[in-house]
Amino acid sequence: MKVSDIARIIGATVDGNGDAEITGVGKIEEAKSGELTFLANPKYEKYVSTTRASAVLVSETFRTDRSDVVLLRAKDPYVAFVLALKSILPPREPLPPGIHPLAFVSPGAALGKDVRIGAFASVLDGATVGDRARISHGVVLGEKSEVGEDSLIYPNVTVYQGCRIGKRVIVHSGTVIGSDGFGFAPKEDGTYEKIPQMGIVVIEDDVEVGSNCSIDRATIGETRICKGAKLDNLIQIAHNVVVGENTVIAAQTGISGSTKIGKNCMIGGQVGFAGHIEIADHTSIGAQSGISKSIREPGKSYFGSPAKELRESKRIEGALRMLPKIIEEFTVLQHKVEKLTDKE
Repeated sequence: MKVSDIARIIGATVDGNGDAEITGVGKIEEAKSGELTFLANPKYEKYVSTTRASAVLVSETFRTDRSDVVLLRAKDPYVAFVLALKSILPPREPLPPGIHPLAFVSPGAALGKDVRIGAFASVLDGATVGDRARISHGVVLGEKSEVGEDSLIYPNVTVYQGCRIGKRVIVHSGTVIGSDGFGFAPKEDGTYEKIPQMGIVVIEDDVEVGSNCSIDRATIGETRICKGAKLDNLIQIAHNVVVGENTVIAAQTGISGSTKIGKNCMIGGQVGFAGHIEIADHTSIGAQSGISKSIREPGKSYFGSPAKELRESKRIEGALRMLPKIIEEFTVLQHKVEKLTDKE
């Protein structure tokens, strides 16, 4: 594919030879001749002078002395590179057309047009699969569950009874949707009575869920992952949680029951949320933070455990790093005071 063709697809302008052929993509520090790479993080600018890539996607204002590398200038090089990647290396279809002979589809299930179902998948009674949806090998769709149009469910995903998955959703391997919420009532004898978990999970359109996530069904009502949200691998979503639209959550985060996360939030890895709290829209939370109470004001950043506003958290961290030196200086002063006191 020519550079000029790529530029047209991604809406970039070409600075250099638009007829240069691109046969692949690569990281800026490792790319070879014939490959396209990109520069989005200023930390990697040093590699522009040494990269062997034939073309580099850069910002509209980037400048370099190199004349032997074609520059594709885009408003957002990272997004543009993603679009280029899809055109140069289109994703492979994970399943062949049709229903594998080793799949089980209940006579009471409803399948849309052009559905693909892999080996050992089970679509149980009352389940609904939308047009062009792909249900990979070993997937279990429970009774009266739903998978919307153009969704892709990777191998060994389990969707419990009654749970609903929207359109264009991607769920990666090993994830469980609709397992029981963690609800047990303590009894006088020290044992626990299991609380029935009667609700469901609803995953709205355009959501992506990583591998080995657990999204628990609601005790009553719904656990809901709203439109456009993106969940990394190994995330625990407890019963009756709501994750707002276009919120992204990194790996190993755990969200306790009945917590509501706002829209367009960015949650780092290994963040822990207490239950029954609310997080405002456009909130950013750093990795390994502990959120013990609600965040009401939108658009702020937090870090630490317990979490504090980012600026305050950095000041505290800076002070903690100074503690050894302060203690040492204090000890020296203490000895001097003791000597003076002894002379008196």
